[in-house]
Amino acid sequence: MPESGRTTKQGHITGTTSTPVAAARRVGLLVTLVLGGLTALPPLSMDMYLPALPEVTESLRAPAATVQLTLTACLAGMALGQLVVGPMSDKWGRRRPLLAGMIVYVAATAVCAFAPSVELLITFRLLQGLAGAAGIVIARAVVRDLYDGVEMARFFSTLMLISGVAPIIAPLIGGQILRITDWRGVFHVLTVIGVLLTVVVWRFLHETLPPERRHAGGVGEALRTMRGLLADRVFTGYMLAGGLAFAALFAYISASPFVVQEIYGASPQTFSLLFGLNSIGLVAVGQINGKLLVGRVSLDKVLGGGLAVILLASVALLLMTSGVFGKVGLAPIAAGLFVLMSAMGTAMPNTNAQALMRTPHAAGSASALLGTSSFLIGAIASPLVGIAGEATAVPMALVQLVCAVGALACFLGMCRPWRTPSEPQTG
Repeated sequence: MPESGRTTKQGHITGTTSTPVAAARRVGLLVTLVLGGLTALPPLSMDMYLPALPEVTESLRAPAATVQLTLTACLAGMALGQLVVGPMSDKWGRRRPLLAGMIVYVAATAVCAFAPSVELLITFRLLQGLAGAAGIVIARAVVRDLYDGVEMARFFSTLMLISGVAPIIAPLIGGQILRITDWRGVFHVLTVIGVLLTVVVWRFLHETLPPERRHAGGVGEALRTMRGLLADRVFTGYMLAGGLAFAALFAYISASPFVVQEIYGASPQTFSLLFGLNSIGLVAVGQINGKLLVGRVSLDKVLGGGLAVILLASVALLLMTSGVFGKVGLAPIAAGLFVLMSAMGTAMPNTNAQALMRTPHAAGSASALLGTSSFLIGAIASPLVGIAGEATAVPMALVQLVCAVGALACFLGMCRPWRTPSEPQTG
């Protein structure tokens, strides 16, 4: 490894053996696994709980729309928490805010397991999301500390492989937990996972932001930094495109338990298997993106293709669910959802990489804006999918289509991917 603190031709950031960056890079595989665990925490928190949603409505005697707010609360918490934790990590380093967030996450998850009412469950799911935001935003910031350029895009695809295992196994675990206990057992398992991940972070994740690269300012400087990032038209375009694509994904996440189980009559175990297959598609395409496409095809071309596929899948789902092709069974709907989920394997890592490549000076704040926009837009999309009740999947497909159109419009209109490398990249 080069010994100077410079950027290699491959976009690798290197450091001297005495720097935190070099220390983290010496245990690269271990860092990858730790960061993968942190990025896996949100899908674990969401997806293990999905098969239990119908049971929660019955157990707490709450309507389905209210129970879906437990997902919205967690998602909104993860969005808002990133706005706080991101700038904190730019000021105090990555480790301390991360460990504090993980401890609060464990405590909030434990309380969820004993919530006697849906209102209390919503409250502590919000706190769970606020604390869990630390893992999401700091994991992205650590990647930006360690990598640049094509290597960063490849690393995000590698993280998708690791964190992608979570949505594959999480519903399966949730379904099996429901075979032996009730929905509260899901939160017991999440508490144990949170404790283990906290210990691993404390023991193995080195600080990656040296003191000389930290921001000394307070809230005012953090807000000015974020305002400057948002003034960058291209950064904002990637941020909105990624956020809207994520919202299309989250429309599926929040609606699919009711669509698959209530409308099409599948069991929780069948739903879990279908969800796992869709997640395999996302992970597989993410690996094709990182191993085969990145470095050979421009990130913008891959991203544009992925957003176009998401749009086409959304159109097909709306046509099928609205009865244009007559009554369709579960298989065609599942196929459309598989295509939509798989295309996320190009949209999610490439929007993050393209946006973060523009912000080496404020990785924590940029990561916070990327995560917050995604989770806030997803939180808005979540209750909309159930607005017409549990008897139709049309709202899910319609929300996905609107988000897909918006994502492609932001990408084309704001990022202007046809620009040449020599053209200015700011708005």
